Amino acid sequence: MNWDQVFASRASRMKASEIRELLKLLAQPDIISFAGGIPDPALFPARAFQDAYAAVFAENPGAALQYSVSEGYPPLRAWLAAHMATLGIPCTADNILITSGSQQALDYLGKLLLSPGDTALVGWPTYLGALGAFNAYEPHYDRLDPETNRSAADYAETAAAKGGRVKFAYMSVDFANPTGRTMDRAARERVLEMADDLDMAVIEDAAYQALRYDGEAIPPILALEIARRGSIEECRTLYCGSFSKSLAPGLRIGWVCGAQRAIAQMVLLKQAGDLHTTTINQMAMDRVARTVFDDHVAGLRRTYAERRDHMLAALERHMPKGVTWTKPEGGMFVWLTLPPQVDGADLLAQSLKTQRVAFVPGGAFFADGSGCNTLRLSFSLADKATIDEGIRRLGLLLAA
Repeated sequence: MNWDQVFASRASRMKASEIRELLKLLAQPDIISFAGGIPDPALFPARAFQDAYAAVFAENPGAALQYSVSEGYPPLRAWLAAHMATLGIPCTADNILITSGSQQALDYLGKLLLSPGDTALVGWPTYLGALGAFNAYEPHYDRLDPETNRSAADYAETAAAKGGRVKFAYMSVDFANPTGRTMDRAARERVLEMADDLDMAVIEDAAYQALRYDGEAIPPILALEIARRGSIEECRTLYCGSFSKSLAPGLRIGWVCGAQRAIAQMVLLKQAGDLHTTTINQMAMDRVARTVFDDHVAGLRRTYAERRDHMLAALERHMPKGVTWTKPEGGMFVWLTLPPQVDGADLLAQSLKTQRVAFVPGGAFFADGSGCNTLRLSFSLADKATIDEGIRRLGLLLAA
């Protein structure tokens, strides 16, 4: 069987995630890894989940092991609606869809919004997982940069020349993966103006929103749009949230919040995809979120803030002249820009061979393949001593 002859044309756009491949290195004990944006498992609220699963099985094992509604476990959706209200997003459970991680949400949104040849506006760089989710639906990409004065007409004309139209803008506005940067309020407002001019959707990836360590919190784009329009039902923004960075990535529970018309259409995709997210995991997550979420996230902020500060200080000590980096207010990442002649992928190969330090080359995060002289470091998993040693080794390699 020659499978290449029967694969759909979209299969050629699917590529292995460089980050997923790099995570295999974690099994090698001598590797210092700054590669994956992985929460520290020592910080998981394991006892809270142990108690939650025990309670679920004691009280209602039949429901826990049964099929459930595609929209998601109603009590968890109710808790999430209340949580969204604290972010300035008044809504009901009918505005919430539970997904199998926020990655599934991105896949569904690509399937829902993109026809082959349409254009998606993304950052330069942007989240690698989003590109992977959207690629299967055969879009073109254009650079989203709301801080420039590029006109909506220019975006529309460029998309039309490629045979489609602009369907959405995708961005992570708080402590973005991979750069750690935060989009200011003016830029968020500008995105909404562009969305009106282009009649496009806005996908707001809020995976790291809860992990702010300093600086002033800025309202989510969906909150700003509701303030403009008065109701979530009039909004074009879809907010993608996740418990992966705050409570437990292994349970694969994310959510989408938006207008009921859009959520109802995504429910149809859920029914055709995996029917519903695992019932027992949703039931356990509901119990844990209600009992420990705020206190647990406060503890994460303290620990991760210390690791961020330690990495920034190590970079100051060990990086040679010509290397610059971001100073994120939250999240899990620092973004390095190297001298123009240094290729991040080549540097990784040398680093693994001679220094045993892993990171993610930056080129993978650019839709056009640029950005070769960049790389992403994650500070969430390593302790202070490991951070200092790994940055020291990386600095030696760059200096050489």
